[in-house]
Amino acid sequence: MDVISWTGRTACALQAAMRATNEDFATRLGVAVRTVAGWHQRPDTVPRAEIQEALDTVYERAPASVLRRFNLLARPAPSPAGAQALRVAIAIVTRGDDVLLVCRRGDDSISWQFPAGMVKPGGSAETVAVQETHAETGVHCTVREPLGERIHPVTGVIATYFACDYLVGEAANLDSLENAAVQWIPRSSLTRFIPSDRIFPPILEALA
Repeated sequence: MDVISWTGRTACALQAAMRATNEDFATRLGVAVRTVAGWHQRPDTVPRAEIQEALDTVYERAPASVLRRFNLLARPAPSPAGAQALRVAIAIVTRGDDVLLVCRRGDDSISWQFPAGMVKPGGSAETVAVQETHAETGVHCTVREPLGERIHPVTGVIATYFACDYLVGEAANLDSLENAAVQWIPRSSLTRFIPSDRIFPPILEALA
């Protein structure tokens, strides 16, 4: 069994690897939501022993795909002169009045999100947004304009967003291990799938 030095940062890395919200992760660990939020604010925090045991249990029960993501996310943070911070490129692909969503699998939950992929150091976020959309959904798209970036409120990674136009391709779930479904949904129905408080405001403006 791997021995993990649990801190706020590594706990948040596990949360991000599981693609869990603060609420879901807190429930899984049996802690208060404010505890998880505190780890995002103070990554050097060392959890209490009983919480570290709960983190060990969640880690040990995680599937291989989560462990692979965790190993990437939990790597030591780069020095100021080092490689770029962890970045994810997110594509908001539209076709007429519809927007493309993927339904991510969790251990025992699902959540609707926009197609996204991790940007390697030195890589192009714009290229990743286009390539990962095709890899996940079979849809070819092109970037129309950047919508900005933020520190993601759930995962803590740098999220870079792009408005994209549909080119060609039938939407299909091409990554059944990670995703439960792929679907075009009406723009007007977006907040039925993703709560509005979790959507980057420029996305709502671009889709209005």
